[in-house]
Amino acid sequence: MSPPQNAAAGPDPRAPAPAMPPEAPLAMPVQDLAAWDGAGARRPALASRSPWGARAFVFGGALALSVYGAWQMVETVSVSGSPTALQLALVALFVLTFSWIALAFTSALLGFATLVRRPPARPAPAALATRTAVLMPVYNEATARVFAGVEAMREAVEATGLGAHFDWFILSDSTQADAWIAEERAFLDLRGRLGPEARVYYRHRPKNHHRKAGNIGDFVTRWGGAYDHMLVLDADSLMSGGTMVALAAAMEADPDAGIVQSLPLIINRNTLFARLQQFAARVYGPVIAAGLSAWSGRDGNYWGHNAIIRTRAFAAACGLPDLPGRPPFGGHILSHDFVEAALIRRAGWAVYMLPRLPGSYEESPPSLIDVAVRDRRWAQGNLQHARVIGAAGLHPATRQHFATGIMGYVASPLWLLQLVVGILLVLQTVTTRPDYFGGAGFSPVFPRFDPVRALQLFGLTMAVLLAPKLLGLILALLDGPVRRACGGAGRLTLSCLVEILLSALVAPVAMVIQSGSVAGILLGRDTGWNPQRRDDGSIPLRAIVARHRWHTALGLVAGVAAFAISTSLFLWMSPTILGLVLAIPISWASGQLAFGLALKRRGLLATPEEAAAPEIAVRAAALTARNAARGLDEGDALAALNGDPALAEAHARMLPERPARPRGAVDPDHTLAAAKICEAETVAEARAWLSAKERMALLHDRALLDRLVRLG
Repeated sequence: MSPPQNAAAGPDPRAPAPAMPPEAPLAMPVQDLAAWDGAGARRPALASRSPWGARAFVFGGALALSVYGAWQMVETVSVSGSPTALQLALVALFVLTFSWIALAFTSALLGFATLVRRPPARPAPAALATRTAVLMPVYNEATARVFAGVEAMREAVEATGLGAHFDWFILSDSTQADAWIAEERAFLDLRGRLGPEARVYYRHRPKNHHRKAGNIGDFVTRWGGAYDHMLVLDADSLMSGGTMVALAAAMEADPDAGIVQSLPLIINRNTLFARLQQFAARVYGPVIAAGLSAWSGRDGNYWGHNAIIRTRAFAAACGLPDLPGRPPFGGHILSHDFVEAALIRRAGWAVYMLPRLPGSYEESPPSLIDVAVRDRRWAQGNLQHARVIGAAGLHPATRQHFATGIMGYVASPLWLLQLVVGILLVLQTVTTRPDYFGGAGFSPVFPRFDPVRALQLFGLTMAVLLAPKLLGLILALLDGPVRRACGGAGRLTLSCLVEILLSALVAPVAMVIQSGSVAGILLGRDTGWNPQRRDDGSIPLRAIVARHRWHTALGLVAGVAAFAISTSLFLWMSPTILGLVLAIPISWASGQLAFGLALKRRGLLATPEEAAAPEIAVRAAALTARNAARGLDEGDALAALNGDPALAEAHARMLPERPARPRGAVDPDHTLAAAKICEAETVAEARAWLSAKERMALLHDRALLDRLVRLG
């Protein structure tokens, strides 16, 4: 006779281990952006100095360069006397856009000077005294790859001998039934092979409230109290074991650190456009990141992933409020990472980057259209920061980070407006009759430009624009291992020329796309949040034509109009016209594996991570192939649960308790799901009848699950 089951008997040792550890709640109060009591900010434990010299160089240099450019522009348009309203508008637009690239130029110069000096390598940490939760948020992702990445990173950390200090969490916000059940199958498979002592956990949120920020916030408020730090990843993130341990050691060594950000490099990319991004990030990215890190100092920024965060500091300072009004400028904060960095810095914690720390990786979208989809969301998030930049108590460097992000998207419509004003001025010059009596004397007055100064100013603009790339190339050429891994000095230089040429063709299309995104946001259109496409599959030509036909039409109209106005105007605009006219073939080519691989075979756009793939990437790729062969991403969720009662039972155990529904409240998706599953006689009928939302409602209800399992 079995003993009676009661509380005193304790847990059944035969019961499966829970999917999550016991809760350890942390309070995460919502922050007030309108008021801040500086007396409540934390006082640093370590003495540190702000990088005022670096900031004076970057911002002072950019200001001086902008003033010089503005003066030259005024002289260019004032050759015929007092400038017209259109000419003044051109000057204003030029100053705004030129100051933007001037700041990038001086920051890159600082980064170059920083990277030329090579500090000695730091020894690997031998011990840790704290616990870190590694968080992998997922949202309708490819399960085989996500779980392969987690498994590979866990193995790498275990190999350091310090794996006991890390717990692993897959935090799902997936809204598709098939993705949800695929995640659970992968988790149960991984847990079954590693055992519960592996400290790998999985949680699915019933509602993806506030998206990724809400996903991380849910973890912090329910389990964050058990961990000193959390290392936040993206679904495409990979980090070596040594890098993850080094980040944890950096937090231990610096009691004032709130966020420590690594510099992720792009890997595993093969389409033409993705290889352009991969090469640029590897060769030019370190210069830009080092400059940003040097002038930001401990008042830096956070990019939302591949960074370690002090959990209690984050909980106390980073509860995000909803902004007043409706999206796109109101509602929950979309680009939460910048704001979290701002708030944790406001509370007295340091935020900084380790740009020299190797072993941090990510992937990038495979085509121009995929980048545009992601960029639309980023544009909305950054423009929304206009509502946050004036928040009380923020550090001036933090406000500059917000301003940089906003300007990164406003710059495109400003460039476009500058182009339009330039066309209007040329048209005015061609069509306006000379005024023989409006000048100070009796000589004729033409609304014209100084061609010599205009050419010099164009040369200066191009030099400032391309200088960060040149500085990155110089550093790569000086670094023997990098130079050889990129194919030698000749191929490396040729790769830079190829990247510049192809980027110049893409730039006009990207400018118009970004301008359209900004216009849509200003008109009140919300972008939503769609899963990012991460594979190398090409986009159908019909979709490409539909996306870019108006860009092609704009290029044709601009070309015909420019040629009709002036041959010189047509030649001046030819790079922009060419990019727009060729928008469809350029976009099609951007997503083609064949073109990217052809360059790869010729040793062009090569990176050191291609010449010698990081061990973590090799292992993750092997595990991804194994998971795919096991069919983790295949199969219908309802059929999988119906055909595997053990999976259905495990799924039911992982469900949170359903909150009591208020009397009279009706959930139409749940009601319809219940009616359809009770009417269905086979799982095939259930699959045919249930909508996507009804499937999710069914998967949240244990009683309906039981009915599903019993179907024929």
